[in-house]
Amino acid sequence: MNDKFFDLKKEKQDRMINGALKLFALNGYQKASTDDIVKEAGISKGLLFHYFGSKAGLYVFVYEYSARYMAMELQRAVSLRERDLFLLFVQIEEAKNVLLRNYPYMQKFLLSSSEIADEKIREEIKDYTNLSENAMNEALERADYDRLLPGVDEKLLIRSMHYVTRGLMETALTEKLDSEFVHREAVAFCMMMREKFTKPEYLDE
Repeated sequence: MNDKFFDLKKEKQDRMINGALKLFALNGYQKASTDDIVKEAGISKGLLFHYFGSKAGLYVFVYEYSARYMAMELQRAVSLRERDLFLLFVQIEEAKNVLLRNYPYMQKFLLSSSEIADEKIREEIKDYTNLSENAMNEALERADYDRLLPGVDEKLLIRSMHYVTRGLMETALTEKLDSEFVHREAVAFCMMMREKFTKPEYLDE
């Protein structure tokens, strides 16, 4: 990580990170210009190059920062003792809400990073590409799938829940929705699915 960058005030750090995340997430690496990034962040181009050296250096930095940050929030929010699949999803949504509140485009950026074609950048970020995904998968692996009703396809169920919650995140960005509203919608969806697909004896826990 860039130690010099972290000497800056947190407000300036976040402006630079959020500016980069937004432009990379919306435009992709190739089309995101440093001119647009510094304009979004409210800084000079000289300052950006001082801390990151190049657009590629900035991309690698925000990728590593994002992967670490999301993994940290998932580890913080998700209980090691929880075994209910849907309550695990609720806890995952707690972590994602922190991201949406502090770094609105971070999730979209991480999801879009698989499309980057630059081999040098792919090599530099390879140690972090699965960091947040692994943290989420480790949480879901703790679920007791015997709690689900007979005949439920657990893999299809999990994919469907990911599709819906990611769709809510996308809607939040495109329609500029309040992060707390989106969080309430995601939690309500998880609890509705819990009611529908959990064996009755586990619903009162």
